[in-house]
Amino acid sequence: MTRREFVGATVGAAAWQFASSRSWAAAAAAPSTDPTALTLSEAAAAIRAGTVTSVQLTEACLARIATYDSKLGAFITVMREQALAQARARDAETKAGAARGPLHGIPIALKDNIDTRGVRTTAGSAVFASRIPTEDAAVVARLLAAGAVIIGKTNLYEFAMGGISFFGPARNPWALDLIPGGSSSGAAAAVASGLCFGALGTDTGGSVRQPAAYCNLVGLKPTNGLVSLRGIIPGVLSLDTCGPLTRTVEDTALVLNAVAGYDRLDITSSDRPREDYVAALRQPVNGLRLGLPTGYFDRLDPEIQRATNEALAVLARLTQSTREMTFPPTAPAGMDGGGSGVSAELYAYHEEFGRHDLPKYMLPQRRRIEALAATHGGDAADYVRGQWALQLLRRTIDDSFKEVDLAVMPTERDLPPTLNSYIKGTYDTTPRDPGTSFANCPPINVYGIPAISIPCGFSRDGLPIGLMIAGPNFSEGRLLALAHAYEQATEWHKRRPALTPDMPVPPVDFPRE
Repeated sequence: MTRREFVGATVGAAAWQFASSRSWAAAAAAPSTDPTALTLSEAAAAIRAGTVTSVQLTEACLARIATYDSKLGAFITVMREQALAQARARDAETKAGAARGPLHGIPIALKDNIDTRGVRTTAGSAVFASRIPTEDAAVVARLLAAGAVIIGKTNLYEFAMGGISFFGPARNPWALDLIPGGSSSGAAAAVASGLCFGALGTDTGGSVRQPAAYCNLVGLKPTNGLVSLRGIIPGVLSLDTCGPLTRTVEDTALVLNAVAGYDRLDITSSDRPREDYVAALRQPVNGLRLGLPTGYFDRLDPEIQRATNEALAVLARLTQSTREMTFPPTAPAGMDGGGSGVSAELYAYHEEFGRHDLPKYMLPQRRRIEALAATHGGDAADYVRGQWALQLLRRTIDDSFKEVDLAVMPTERDLPPTLNSYIKGTYDTTPRDPGTSFANCPPINVYGIPAISIPCGFSRDGLPIGLMIAGPNFSEGRLLALAHAYEQATEWHKRRPALTPDMPVPPVDFPRE
């Protein structure tokens, strides 16, 4: 399908109902008395109403972790005793009339590159297997101040760089033989499986949005600088962001309200007026002009093409107009793939660890660190020139939105691969033709603008498909409003994976190192 055919998607396109051929795919969620089936917003309302306590929610999540995490590999560290102590404290505050807000008493997980005081933070690597921070990351301090209960640290690709975790792979709850997306793999698996009510991940090139798309979740990459990165182990600092993974758009807004804000000790932080994102998602969307960016609809899997077309038909009913648009090239910034900027920033962080602990890295990352060391991270002049181009690009990217308000595109162009094929690919040293690799998420990180992935359908085999909405700098409220309007007009977000305690776990073939 051409971009022009996408633009001309008919308002009356019929919704396609999938009939799954896989036994593990779930139908629409049925009513349940299990508190872990609640959304974050519903759980918060239940706490306010006094129909459930934080301890009950936390115990329910811990019981579900005990049942399913050995199959999913979602957590590296479960903070059982700390979480129960926090939950008891939150219940005492509730009883005293001192509830802290919507996140009060809600169990939330953290990607394990986000520092937690007194609890190990490993970045999924043997290099940091015994690393115990002495301070909480800024986002953790904000969550705790908002009354959240931190239930554990979730699995991720080693140092969020790709490959797999030293602690073993996380699995997609919709199909245990598939990846849940990366690098916030465990965070997505945990939320989608009801092991927690929300999670924080990090997004350097799609690491929140891809797992959201693969696991039928909402995942937000905020504008660079909106959420503090202090206390988060960097991937590529110029591209890094921290954002929520949740089951609904309102849940994402609630978490963003808690973690967004200026941090003068974070060199990436922007001093912006605070915004109420829950209020912002109620704004009308019928006047919005939507752009379909050139190139982002090319070479789609046919199932994703179909789901995206149907999603655009829904959006056409909700908004004013749809037209083609163009984003500028990102190559001059040196932040594409193995560009000079990526190489330099990875080397700047890993130089010391590579010198002293290189054998502890897994083979794919060990090779990468060795290659970076051989060139000392690349040419300094190339990096500086790239930084100049990056700053200019970010100063001017909002020009792309002069004739549209938001951009819409598929989150991913392909369905999730199997764990075995993905792992084999990370160990493969065969040179690849860069022209054969297409990804919609990474350019958004280079631009620094916000983007959200929302559920927009399923493949015929019952695999989730995500739609991405991007906007100019600090347009999170508008993004959330359109995402919420679409969510209310569809049912995709209500589907849950069908997990059973006795489900078999497919074997994984690990190449010999």
